Amino acid sequence: MIVNSVFQITLILKRVSTIFSKIAFGLIFISIAGCSTAPPQNINNVCAMYDEYYDWYIAADAVYEKWRIPQHVTMAFIHQESKFIQDARPPWQWFLWIIPTGRASSAYGYAQALDGTWEEYQEKADNWGADRDDFDDAVDFIGWYNHKSLIRNKINPHDAYNLYLAYHEGQGGFQRKTYRNKTWLLNVAKKVEKRSRMYQRQLDGCKVELEDSRTWRSFWG
Repeated sequence: MIVNSVFQITLILKRVSTIFSKIAFGLIFISIAGCSTAPPQNINNVCAMYDEYYDWYIAADAVYEKWRIPQHVTMAFIHQESKFIQDARPPWQWFLWIIPTGRASSAYGYAQALDGTWEEYQEKADNWGADRDDFDDAVDFIGWYNHKSLIRNKINPHDAYNLYLAYHEGQGGFQRKTYRNKTWLLNVAKKVEKRSRMYQRQLDGCKVELEDSRTWRSFWG
């Protein structure tokens, strides 16, 4: 009888342990999922994006105040680099279409920043806790990098075309004009410039409303 009782108790404890393990796993999964940010429903309209994620407006506006890079330029960069996908990465490369050989680069997050460039940003901008999949950090990184282009290469802060070329080729590469024979890159820079202008026109129509609601939306979203 005692042996049977001990066996039954052990069996019950195992079942309880399994149940608690499943609950814990579920809570962890929910927690992780809850921390992720889905791309906006309409990435072609900056006003709609800001209405959905008002904290993005605050973050992009802070970049302008800190680095002098206009919001429409910053948001056009994010659109091109990641389509506002939080954990975006370059696609896998394959050998003979069968064997994975790794990704094209270490680019990651909203701004598709490389490992080394991100570490430089963390150090130079004194933002050691910055994460590439955090929108506030990503737009600040874009502002920081583009500000370097303003200083070193004398690019106008509204010139999304040349700012993007410097963003892709690096400050030295831009000075050496390494982009000249890269037709595909020149076309991409034109797309960024076109989208930047579109975002600017959209912002002209909703800026007043966004500012008027800043106080209460800063708290309530």
